Amino acid sequence: MFVDSHCHLNYKGLVEDQAGVLERARAAGVDAMLNISTRASEWDEVIGAAERETDVWASVGIHPHDADTHENVETETLVERAKHPRVVAIGESGLDFYYDRSDRDRQRASFRSHIAAARETGLPIIVHTREAEEDTHAILAEEMGKGPFTGVIHCFTASADFAQKALGLGLYISISGIVTFKNAKDLQETARAIPGERLLIETDSPFLAPVPHRGKPCEPAFVADTARFLAALRGDTLEALAATTSANFYALFHKAAQ
Repeated sequence: MFVDSHCHLNYKGLVEDQAGVLERARAAGVDAMLNISTRASEWDEVIGAAERETDVWASVGIHPHDADTHENVETETLVERAKHPRVVAIGESGLDFYYDRSDRDRQRASFRSHIAAARETGLPIIVHTREAEEDTHAILAEEMGKGPFTGVIHCFTASADFAQKALGLGLYISISGIVTFKNAKDLQETARAIPGERLLIETDSPFLAPVPHRGKPCEPAFVADTARFLAALRGDTLEALAATTSANFYALFHKAAQ
């Protein structure tokens, strides 16, 4: 019924009971999960989970926080690892100017390398952006001019203007449990306006547990709570929103549909 388009099954808070996490997700109606990597040392473990579980898929990428420590991870490396049959996406990558844990120029270079890998493989790029809307859009637009690629702005928290720019580039937008927070009024307005054919849902677990699970480690099962809130927000039935977002997932992450 649901797809969690972005989770970290190998992170602390989930990995200690991964079998239980998966069991609870399936019981909640989650049919598929995309397990995201953020550094090269995770790739084997992330892919391994996807090899073991038929409803788990994998990505390969370097988070902008880790760009400084992965200067040797270039497009060719990503393309090679993305040949694995269970790898359906590139990323997550992008720009994070909120924490600035890596040099900004290095983040930009890494982001471009990931986009090039997405273009070469035909797989979508999973984009992380925080306090970097202008630079993120500029890079996406410039790179799109070099040749088309697909992707998603994950865990969307940016402005309505940035949402429109991302949609204008043909990208998808993924909504996390943040949309259920009381102080997320701007995000709720943006989420209400996203075209149904470009909408995804995610948990970003073990982070950002939605209401009514605040304060707990987030799990893929909780994507159902985000979906329920989002359906009410948009005036949809839960069944319709689940069907739409699941269809969108397989349209974007087309390798998972093969």
